[in-house]
Amino acid sequence: MARQLHVFDHPQRFVAGTVGEPGERTFYLQASDGLRTISVALEKEQVKILAERLDDIVDEVTRRGDIAPIEAPPADLEPLEMPIDEEFRVSALGLAWDDNDHLIVIEAVSGEAGGIDEDSIFSDADEAPDALRVRIDAAAAKAFTARAIALVEAGRAACPLCGRPLEPTGHICPRQNGYHRAALS
Repeated sequence: MARQLHVFDHPQRFVAGTVGEPGERTFYLQASDGLRTISVALEKEQVKILAERLDDIVDEVTRRGDIAPIEAPPADLEPLEMPIDEEFRVSALGLAWDDNDHLIVIEAVSGEAGGIDEDSIFSDADEAPDALRVRIDAAAAKAFTARAIALVEAGRAACPLCGRPLEPTGHICPRQNGYHRAALS
């Protein structure tokens, strides 16, 4: 089957969002340009890393003088557009700075074909895996980052000892080895 490459240049909306309750959420990247909406599933950690790296790129190109300093626009707080039809699950993400157009290029690549060859990221070859390619400016990247960080932080709190998510029903922490201090009276 031929590769599906979903390309969005300056989409009207590019956001990370979730469906479900904390602890059981599915994370999505969603791009839309008014005529079409594409959603791809990914892991919470991928959303966090993408947001951090986007922020790093914007800071770096601002520091170099490639773009003027920008203030982050207000975060998009609207829910994901429904219905959510997952195109694929993301296995790898690629980020690049387009120096000619002063845009950030984000590519989310499917891993359905097995391992990802790094050369297939940003490739236009027919044998490359399915991908979502989005080109956004620095202001849109800042807006994406603000929403994504808030989304990641809205999940379950982390255990201060082991870093694993705390469940509402309790938490068995491997760092405590089953030991609980007795309350002093």
